[in-house]
Amino acid sequence: MFFKEREDELELRVRSKESMDNGREVLLPATSTSNKPVVRSYDCILVAHIIEDEGDPKFKKQEAYINMLRSKNLKVSQIIHENKVFYGVRAPEEIFEKYKYLLKVSDSCNWVSKQKDCVPDTIRIRIVHFILHHTFIGTGEGLRDLVRQDVFETLFCLHEKRQQKYLKKKWANWGALKHVINQPVDDIREYFGEKVALYFLWLGWYTRLLIPAALIGVIVFLYGLAFFNTNPLIKEVCESNITMCPRCYKHCQMWKLSDTCAYAKVSHLFDNEGTVAFAMFMAVWATLFLELWKRHRSLHVSKWNVFDWNEDEEELILEIINDPHCKPKDFNHSYLHSIVVLLLVTLVLVVIIGLTHALVICRLVSTMLLSECSWEFLKENARVLAMILGAVLHYFTILIMTKVNRFVAFKLCSIEKTRSFAATERSFTVKMFTFQFFTLFSSLIYVAFFLGRINGYPGNYVKIAGKWRLEECHPSGCLTDLFIQMAIILALKQTISNIFEFAGPWLKLCVKRTAFNKQLRKCGNCYRKACREDGADIEPCDICNLRDWLRNYHLNTVNAFSLFNEFLEMVIQFSFTTIFVAAFPLAPLLAFINNIFEIRLDAIKMLRLERRLVPKKTNDIGVWTKILEAIGVMAIIANGLVIGISSEFVPRLVYRYRYGPCANGSSIDLQCMAGYINYTLTTAYMSDEKVQQDFKDQMTLNGFNVTQCSYKDYRSGEDHSYTSQYWLILAARFAFVILFEHVVVICKFIVAWFVPDNPIRVKNVRLHDKLRRLKEELWELSARFDSRSTDV
Repeated sequence: MFFKEREDELELRVRSKESMDNGREVLLPATSTSNKPVVRSYDCILVAHIIEDEGDPKFKKQEAYINMLRSKNLKVSQIIHENKVFYGVRAPEEIFEKYKYLLKVSDSCNWVSKQKDCVPDTIRIRIVHFILHHTFIGTGEGLRDLVRQDVFETLFCLHEKRQQKYLKKKWANWGALKHVINQPVDDIREYFGEKVALYFLWLGWYTRLLIPAALIGVIVFLYGLAFFNTNPLIKEVCESNITMCPRCYKHCQMWKLSDTCAYAKVSHLFDNEGTVAFAMFMAVWATLFLELWKRHRSLHVSKWNVFDWNEDEEELILEIINDPHCKPKDFNHSYLHSIVVLLLVTLVLVVIIGLTHALVICRLVSTMLLSECSWEFLKENARVLAMILGAVLHYFTILIMTKVNRFVAFKLCSIEKTRSFAATERSFTVKMFTFQFFTLFSSLIYVAFFLGRINGYPGNYVKIAGKWRLEECHPSGCLTDLFIQMAIILALKQTISNIFEFAGPWLKLCVKRTAFNKQLRKCGNCYRKACREDGADIEPCDICNLRDWLRNYHLNTVNAFSLFNEFLEMVIQFSFTTIFVAAFPLAPLLAFINNIFEIRLDAIKMLRLERRLVPKKTNDIGVWTKILEAIGVMAIIANGLVIGISSEFVPRLVYRYRYGPCANGSSIDLQCMAGYINYTLTTAYMSDEKVQQDFKDQMTLNGFNVTQCSYKDYRSGEDHSYTSQYWLILAARFAFVILFEHVVVICKFIVAWFVPDNPIRVKNVRLHDKLRRLKEELWELSARFDSRSTDV
């Protein structure tokens, strides 16, 4: 092992005092009360393979890049270990003084006024990382190009041992589950930066507000369970002697309505009067959550002194620090590129919708194949099993399409030619979420709004390829189909996906551990007394540095979109808990349970299993706020349509007050829904030639010929035309949807108006802080004038 001679200069590191007096435990307590300077560790580590041939183009590019870094006054130390060379990079204090001064001049943040003597490690790492990625050699190639050409292997920043140990104890361990949703977001911000801190702040707030939603969802579920055995509609199905028409082509037989008694009971659990109230509550809850989140975010970003932070000004400051002669990247927009991207996005969405049609065909084929089985259980439950199989297949389609969607979204972003990484990230986020949303919800949209409504009727069934009839709804409604689909996808996504998300990095780390321990033994041990004391004013030796660098090098890699993956997962879950929640009241409860573990899984993964994320500064969760607002609007529309179109709520109301025994007001309440199931059915007669053609080999039940059968629809028994009841119910459905959406939208606007985005406390703090800073500037100016007068 060879160690290059160190530079004689030692950069100084001063511990930040930003959080000393804020009532929290300090991450790095002072270990020395002397006036000795504190040594600052390296900001970033570059790793490359050793190239012995000095004539190799890779060697020349490697040397050129390192020389360019040194020409920018960056301190680069080199340690060679086996076949790799590690470059430790750290910036001089001059760079950070320039950053503080320019930030003060820009007035985009009042952070600098409270940081008189030092810059936090998160800022240091971010600035050096920016410089490394915006340093170009003579050929115009940057670090990304050099990594792609294998000139360098990787770039990473180091975990700080004492901060890491503190956060492991307080936050990133399973014992912290007892705190449920409380997180040390201020400490997370000091270690990972504002962007990661805001993610965990948002996730904790979202989990906290899921508690009332989960409780009310459980109450609605229990309400349906309380009338499980006494509901007259369930009794009517279970005691019925009605013969139903076959549910598939050729291989299905006539069946008794009473055979689906259990299915009718399950339907009532998720299709009752409480579902309507819960859907309205969740639509308002989504708005209330967003408005309260904005206030919660405002309190923290104000405390972190980044309330007025501006992304464009920050980028300009970093550009100037990297290159004083830089030119600004102009904003530009190409309508041609936008049209091309829009057409390509539309094409991708058409392909995704085409996959939904393929899933429908798979369900039809599996229903037919299961109906042909000799095993009686499979034959009798062919439709339900096919539905479950379709949901599982949909889940695996989601896994595959996630990778495809990511690739396509990146390619579309490259066509747009955005001016900055932040703009690329926003564009990628919108595209990726759109693709994922259609991938997840296109199948649910079919089940909710098209299943059983476009399948035709006996004698005129809609068939795919002339073989497979489209599926029908159960006489109790289609909401159970939607519930089963949602429950399976949500359960698989929250269990299997989380297991792989955590187990994957953990297993990779276990595989690397043997090689890591072997390399640690080869790099030797440090016997220097000063290193063992681990004082804050001690410069570690090369052996200690190398051991630390190897420890971080062997952790799992991260990239600029690592946090995006976590956000996407949670926002998709938010979609499940709000859109179509009328069909699945237990979704908020499952989301709450998942999030309790999700917080710890993400914390452990970021702090223990992965390299340190590059700290990013921000004051909001960005474009995700707009996406969450769009989901809130879609939740109103979707739940209104589910209750009005998919559920039996409106037809039951029409029957109760227009056609049922209580329509004339002469019957008691318990009998008001008597005869409802029979009212929703239409009779098909075998004497009709077209009906005979459809049911040619299926006109028997238990060995007896059947002369008529029933199917769910509002049609005439003679010519199968729609009856007046159908048109009345259709009008009532649309009237309910319009009324529901208008009422909820009004409630949404009232909530948004009543809950301001910024608390009065934050406004007052910002006002006083602005006044204080203006006074300080005035005093400095006055002091300069006074000094001039004295000189004269």
